[in-house]
Amino acid sequence: MTHTENTPRSTTTPGATGDPRQHLLKAVELAGRTVAAVRPEQLDGPTPCTEFTVRRLAGHLVAVLRRIALAGRGGDVTTLPTVADDLADTAWQEAWDAAVREVEEAWADPAILGRTLTLPFGSLPGAAAAAVWTSEFTVHTWDVATATGQLPEWDPELVAVSYAAMRRGLPAGPRDGAPFGAAVDVAEDAPAIDRLVAWCGRTP
Repeated sequence: MTHTENTPRSTTTPGATGDPRQHLLKAVELAGRTVAAVRPEQLDGPTPCTEFTVRRLAGHLVAVLRRIALAGRGGDVTTLPTVADDLADTAWQEAWDAAVREVEEAWADPAILGRTLTLPFGSLPGAAAAAVWTSEFTVHTWDVATATGQLPEWDPELVAVSYAAMRRGLPAGPRDGAPFGAAVDVAEDAPAIDRLVAWCGRTP
């Protein structure tokens, strides 16, 4: 397994500026554009997130959006599936847009950033949870883009927020029980997105 929804531990992201909710929504927006650009013949192709095809990874991201919305409403996210695999190929965009609206509504109150949310990997303040989910969408956007030959325009701030969250949330050593492979070595001057996905076990 290599997806990020079961990140074992994370805390607040040091040095991050701005509203974590806006970081998350920007990461979601880029993910949505990247998935929307996938061609039909690419849907059954593999992704760097080896448990998912492109189609199932898109379904996973819809499911994560639904979980984020439910968390914002104070619900138990584990009651929802990790993949929305009941969507027809022609229905995912409508489902995506509806889920984004739910997230925006559920996270509209700034007080959520200090509220404790219960996630699959433990309880976190809303601000920290938003950073983890920003990381998830950023890494999975890279997965989809790599699988389908796309070159997204990465937002440096989002990549930095994601990298800081993953550096704090994932151990450098053995990751037994965590849904990540071992960190991959990359050059210190590698692009920030490469350093992020390499820390999450991908090979840039």
